[in-house]
Amino acid sequence: MVEGAAFLANRLKIEGEKAYEYFSLLTPEQWLSIVYTEGAAWNIRNVLAHYVTAEKGFLRIFAEVRDGGPGVPEDFDIDRFNANQQIKTQQLTTFELLEQFKSVRGQMIAFVASLSEKDLVKQGRHPFLGETTLTEMIKMVYRHNQIHARDLRSGVGNKPAPPE
Repeated sequence: MVEGAAFLANRLKIEGEKAYEYFSLLTPEQWLSIVYTEGAAWNIRNVLAHYVTAEKGFLRIFAEVRDGGPGVPEDFDIDRFNANQQIKTQQLTTFELLEQFKSVRGQMIAFVASLSEKDLVKQGRHPFLGETTLTEMIKMVYRHNQIHARDLRSGVGNKPAPPE
């Protein structure tokens, strides 16, 4: 069974509100807590930047798939994309990132709510899932953030990153 656009948009709304609230309540010290240590270390701020840039990318991909396009190229390098996006967002404050998250999530919700049942079953290439339906790509947006949210809650207890 394919979930309807209204159901998916509501899931995105609920998950987005929870994420925004979580980030809004962090102390300055918590923002520096290390969450990931493989490759380049990511603190909580880096994860929020990832939420923002990934969602902006997903919006472009999803619109392309809705319009009959293939999605991401077969040779898309997700790790390189994520690393480049971290560089592009390093000058943004946490407040600016939070506002961008709120904005891009609002755009995502509006986009998803506008989709028809025919749109939801269109197929394309997702950066992580590979070939799949637009419905599964949309579900991955909130699942992706939920996975990171679990890691964030663990990361708050970790030591802050050393100054660079």
